Order: sequence, then structure tokens, then C-alpha cells
Amino acid sequence: MRPIISSVGPLAAASATNIRTASSIAAAGPVTLNGTTVSGGLVATLDNPRRVLFTSSGNDSGISFTVTGFSGAGLPMTEIVQGSNGGTANTVQNFLKVTGIVASGASAGTVSIGTMAVNDTGWIRMDDWGNSYISIQCNVVGTVNYTIQSTLDDPNDPVNPVTPPNVNWVPSSDAAAVGATAAIQTNFLFIPRYIRCLLNSGSGSVSMTVLQAGQAPA
Repeated sequence: MRPIISSVGPLAAASATNIRTASSIAAAGPVTLNGTTVSGGLVATLDNPRRVLFTSSGNDSGISFTVTGFSGAGLPMTEIVQGSNGGTANTVQNFLKVTGIVASGASAGTVSIGTMAVNDTGWIRMDDWGNSYISIQCNVVGTVNYTIQSTLDDPNDPVNPVTPPNVNWVPSSDAAAVGATAAIQTNFLFIPRYIRCLLNSGSGSVSMTVLQAGQAPA
């Protein structure tokens, strides 16, 4: 099987207000987007796919925010984020474009909307019927901290589908692949449904190559 290469970063500094500057939300309905990444008052286009961050000055734990937009691959995405009590809340999916945010009610104080520095590669789907030996190499440029993760959950499972925001990502059992800061080689001795690289922090980038062994053609 040919290797699959996926990369993440580099990321500019996170911004808590690049989608919406801090102001109150008067009632349930569409939220005004007016940050530096917004054009035409409608769409926020980010430099890289990123998690969307909500910062509340009051207790917004009783309301939710529905985020719609597109992934880095151009696929439509929707995620509901529960508000926080004087803190922050964020999506678990990465949005390249945010086309709308709808609040379920009025905010208790001001709400700003921006992006996080945390990011991840796209999901790499493994072959359920392939060889169970899976090799991974990560190459690093600059300063990064990253973790290799996998999951057995699958949004496309015909019997027990799990929605993308609820997929449970588990860190690699190889301690060297958790919070790594330099290039590594690691492996799986079982077949996960998906593998990804989570960029925890840093100003550099990581490229990940995944190779699942297969039978040579007859």
C-alpha cells in the first residue's frame, strides 16, 4: 500500500476575537461576525483549519452556539458548543470557514469568538482488511508539541455510527508519540479506524506519513 502523508501547521498565534469582538448577544438567533477574518459580515475564512473558541464574561452555561461552516477539505460541518460560566468553550472539529453561528439564547455578558492554537491533521482511514502492522513517521520543522492519536469510532459505521464531535480519540500507547517535540517513528500492532496527529502547541509544523503493510500483487 502506498504511504499516506498528512501535515499540520505552521499556525499563527491564536486570537480570541478574530471571528467576533467582545459584545453581548441580545437574544436567540444568528450571531454577528465582525472579526478580522470576516468578509462581508458573513463568512470567517481562517488561515488554517482551526477549532472555534468562545469566551464568555458571564454565565452562559445555559445556552449553546451552533457553528456551521466548512472543513479544510471543503466538506460542510456543523457543531454545537455549550457555553461556559465566565470562561471558554470550543469546538472539537477544525473549521477552515465559519459561515454562521446561532445562539440559543441571550448571553449573560459579552461573548467573543476566535480561534485556538490547537490543531490536528485530517483523519487517515485505515484498511480494516489490511495487514495489522502500521508504521508512522513524523517529521518536524520548528518548535512543536504533538501527539499521535487513534480511534475505533466511525461516523460511517452502519451499525453504531458516532458523530464527528463525539469521536473518542485515544493517545498512542507509545509514550514517545505523546507530547513529542522531535521527529519520531512509531507503529500500531492493531488496525484503528482512523489515525491523526494532534498539534498541541508550537509555531512550527509536523508532517506525518502512515504506511499500512499489504500483500504484494500476484
